[in-house]
Amino acid sequence: MTPPPLVLDDVLLTYPDGDRRLTALDRVSLAVPAGEFTAVAGPSGSGKSSLLAVAATLLRPDTGRVVIAGRETAGLSPRALTSLRREAVGIVFQQSNLLPSLTAVEQLLAVEHLRGGSPRAARARAGELLERVGLDAAKWRRRPHQLSGGERQRVNIARALFPGPAVLLADEPTSALDHECGERVVDLLASVTREHRTATVLVTHDRALLARADRVLLMRDGVLSAG
Repeated sequence: MTPPPLVLDDVLLTYPDGDRRLTALDRVSLAVPAGEFTAVAGPSGSGKSSLLAVAATLLRPDTGRVVIAGRETAGLSPRALTSLRREAVGIVFQQSNLLPSLTAVEQLLAVEHLRGGSPRAARARAGELLERVGLDAAKWRRRPHQLSGGERQRVNIARALFPGPAVLLADEPTSALDHECGERVVDLLASVTREHRTATVLVTHDRALLARADRVLLMRDGVLSAG
């Protein structure tokens, strides 16, 4: 049986706070299989962003295991972690964080440049992904300020999918969008999860969006539980 692309096992994460430590993640365990769209809801400060940061290998936990695409991350060097993250983890940020000087298609080509891949193959794949996320071809050469908020998030999702990641993490991707546009973005995430067989985790405060997930989990005071 193929192991899940994303596994967190008994993860503890604490932060210093004066002469004590605050617990951000309290013995959290989570396994997300390929093709599953998991949503994590919870109040502000409950640990949702810390969960994504650990899953993305951006933070190392105090204790516990983090396994990405079958690779144990404990003991990996910063360079090895960066390489693993670049190849196996796609991140959709709350803000699109697109480079203002680059067009929509160039946002994706920049990812391939960092990976040292073929420009010709990259351009073909970039076009396929932008088409897949529903961005009109006429807008591929527009810069971020020429796109709507929803269109910027579509580019953001295409960019996250560009390396063919095993894990897709979305951190409040609808917070800057109106409700209708946010629904379309989450529908798109659900669709690409199944099409690309990613292990997807969506963090959201909008409970109206949870019905689109295959599984809903709740985070409170660093503890993850079934929704």
